[in-house]
Amino acid sequence: MIEMRPQDILLPVPSGLCCKAGGFHIDPVRPVERALITHGHSDHARAGHGAVLATQETLDIMRLRYGENFAGSTQAIGYGEQIRLGDVDVSFHPAGHVLGSAQIKVSCGGTCIVASGDYKDARDPTCAPFELVQCDVFITEATFGLPVFRHGDATLEVNKLLASVALFPERAHLVGAYSLGKAQRVIALIREAGYEQPIYLHGAMDKITRYYQDKGIALGELRPVKGVKKADLAGTITLAPPSATSDLWTRRFPDPVTAFASGWMRVRARARQRGIELPLVISDHADWDGLTATIAATGAGEVWVTHGQEDALVHWCRQRGLAARPLDLVGYGDEEESEVVTTEEAEA
Repeated sequence: MIEMRPQDILLPVPSGLCCKAGGFHIDPVRPVERALITHGHSDHARAGHGAVLATQETLDIMRLRYGENFAGSTQAIGYGEQIRLGDVDVSFHPAGHVLGSAQIKVSCGGTCIVASGDYKDARDPTCAPFELVQCDVFITEATFGLPVFRHGDATLEVNKLLASVALFPERAHLVGAYSLGKAQRVIALIREAGYEQPIYLHGAMDKITRYYQDKGIALGELRPVKGVKKADLAGTITLAPPSATSDLWTRRFPDPVTAFASGWMRVRARARQRGIELPLVISDHADWDGLTATIAATGAGEVWVTHGQEDALVHWCRQRGLAARPLDLVGYGDEEESEVVTTEEAEA
């Protein structure tokens, strides 16, 4: 068997990572004939492809967001299942990012490449935990690829939230959290901490959160915040998309404490800039320690770094004798910074 060079298997092109030998792209940013999708966030999962291969949960989430006809055809693949596409073998493995999220392993001619998509190695009660996959080349995200980003224990951040709720029973607590993954994880952690009161949801959270519950994830009693009297929201917790927390929408709450659950809350200046009273450092991406530990554990001799703080991670890899380069892919961003709420959802 002739060993293939990694760049002969996966190649960064304007539409995303392209595998000519397999006839597919991974998380393409524009419509292609065949797309392999790592997870359901909108910067990775787009509508309009000819065929989509993804986990069942990712396909379901894309259907909820884009409608039944989001792709010409779809095929579900389970974790650990291997299929042949053209001249390559492909398998999906848990990424620990959100429900259904996957790393994609691509093997051809004796060379194995793993594209991580977005991932985290921290505990999350709402999705399968990250699975370490040995490989020759590891393609890693770098959203929080700077040493300043160390997220800490998410349960301690939730304890801060609950302490504030207890301290200010006359105020509503409004938590900004991305609608897919982050919101459900925060709710689950709140429940694990012993909070049993109803939790209220912005309308934009409804469909995805109900889907999580349908998949057997225990989130306790959830209620739509629409129509609830202002006075009745004192002492309660409501989750909403980040953009809604700085909107006129917040006027329906009594003296709201605005919180934001994000890895970016490690940067206090960003919290102040957004007017966040209660920053909660809770991220669905690996932090600096998680990124570097994962890279080392994969056994990869070559690392490709994409969407995020690429330079620092490339430098770290090269210092340790690893071949490393930035991919400079465009079209991928942090979901928390880009989520937009529709007019209809804003009225919910």
